[in-house]
Amino acid sequence: MFGQEPPKDDFAVQQIKMTAADMAGWLKFLGIFLIVYGGILCLTLVGIIVAWVPIWMGILLFSAGNHAKDATYMQNTMLIVDMLKKLKIFFIINAIFLIIGIVFFVLAILLGLFGYFSFARHYVS
Repeated sequence: MFGQEPPKDDFAVQQIKMTAADMAGWLKFLGIFLIVYGGILCLTLVGIIVAWVPIWMGILLFSAGNHAKDATYMQNTMLIVDMLKKLKIFFIINAIFLIIGIVFFVLAILLGLFGYFSFARHYVS
């Protein structure tokens, strides 16, 4: 461990570019899937209100996939930075909706327990 030189930055950048290029297809696939899913949500009355979220997330992933692919072919490392910024926004949106989902889940459990005990108090005597 001691006495070993860390790898050169050029090597690390090349590995990052190769990994990004490998991710590009999956990012685009998930991006297209989310855009189509958002389009299907638009067909429902309630879905119109929330359909923009998966469409936005799909556009972020598709764009990140394009940046990942282009970074390899154009030898431009700033495209990797742009890809990571888009992925950062994607994960922040996911985390926010996860927190909102957990809050609604806990509220649903509490309301269910409240309803159960309210029902049990009136009919179990």
